Amino acid sequence: MELFLARLFDGISSGATYAAIAVALVLIYKATTLINFAQGELAMLGTFVTYVIAVEQGLPVVVSLVLAMVATAVLAAVTERALIRPFDPSNHLPLVIITLGLFLLINALAGMIWGYDPRRFPGIFPADDLYTFGIARLRWYTVGTLVTVVVLLLLLSLLLRKTKIGLAFRAVSSNLESAGLVGVRAGPTLQFGWALAAAVGTLAGVLFVSDPVRQLDPNFAQRVLIFASAAAVLGGLDSLWGALAGGLALGLVESIVVGYVEWIPSQFGLATAVFVLIAVLIIRPEGLFGSKRVERV
Repeated sequence: MELFLARLFDGISSGATYAAIAVALVLIYKATTLINFAQGELAMLGTFVTYVIAVEQGLPVVVSLVLAMVATAVLAAVTERALIRPFDPSNHLPLVIITLGLFLLINALAGMIWGYDPRRFPGIFPADDLYTFGIARLRWYTVGTLVTVVVLLLLLSLLLRKTKIGLAFRAVSSNLESAGLVGVRAGPTLQFGWALAAAVGTLAGVLFVSDPVRQLDPNFAQRVLIFASAAAVLGGLDSLWGALAGGLALGLVESIVVGYVEWIPSQFGLATAVFVLIAVLIIRPEGLFGSKRVERV
C-alpha cells in the first residue's frame, strides 16, 4: 500500500504538469486546428524569464511568474501577427513548418543566452510534506500543482463562456467562415488565443520545474511536450477538461504501470504512454472527451 500510494502521488504530480501544457495546446488547436510545436519552447522561454526576474532581480516568484506570463503573451501575439496570420489558415503545411522552425530557433537562442547547465528553480509551494504514510509522501507541490491546474481550467471556462472575447474565440474555433460573416474579426481573436496559450504554457513550465527533483535547462520542455501532446490527443484536442483527464491518465500510466510491470524498464515510460494513447485512439479517434466532427459527404 505504501508503494502504491507513493506511485499514485507521483503520477498525479506528473500528470497535472502534463495537463497544464496540454491545455495550452488545446487552446491553439481549438482556434486553428493546428498543433503548435513551438508551445513547449515558449513555455521554456517563459520559465527562464521567470527565473531571471526571481533569482537575478530578487522579485518574489509569483510576481516574476505573472510578469513572465505577460511577456510571453506579448511575444506570442507578435509572432502570430508577423508569422502566422499572413498564411492561409486552411493550409497547415507552412504553419507546421513555421512552428517547427520556431521550436529550433527558441531552443538555440535559450542555449546561447543561458547555456545548457541545469539550474535549481525556486519552489512556489512549501517544500515539506502535507501527508506521509511510510515511504508515500503527499507533497504540497503535488496538491498545489493539481489545484492550480483545476483553478486555471475554471477561469478559462469562465473566460470562454462569459466574456465577449471568449464568445468570439468559440465562434472562430467552431467555424471560421461563419464567424467572419457575423462580424467576428478572426485575426485579433486568433492572436488572443496564441497569447493566452503562451501565458498558460509559461505557468505550466514554472509548475514543472518547481518540483525539487527537477532542474531548469533549455531542453526540459521537449520531453514534457511529447507527454502533453499525447495528453491533449487522449483527452480530446478540443476539450480543456479532457486535457486534465489525459494528463492525469498518462502520469498514472508512467508511474504505476511502468512501476508494477517488471519487464517494462523505467526508460520505457514514454513508450508505454504512447501505446496506451494509440490503443485509445483506435477505439475512440476523437479522444475521451473530444467532440465528433460531422462532415457532409
